[in-house]
Amino acid sequence: MASIGVCTSGAAGSANETPEIPDNVGDWHPDDLRRNLILNLGLFAAGVWLARNLSDIDLMAPQPGV
Repeated sequence: MASIGVCTSGAAGSANETPEIPDNVGDWHPDDLRRNLILNLGLFAAGVWLARNLSDIDLMAPQPGV
């Protein structure tokens, strides 16, 4: 019986072969650092905004009209 989800064809290569890694993997560019910094600061600011605006909601309070 064949295993489900296991590739048995030779397309993936043998187990002893190491896959080739492209030359540009691991190279950092200054634009990458700037983009990551802006993204992280934006996500942090969004988290702070959510925490400040959602912290005053009393979830146990009776809802109006119910």
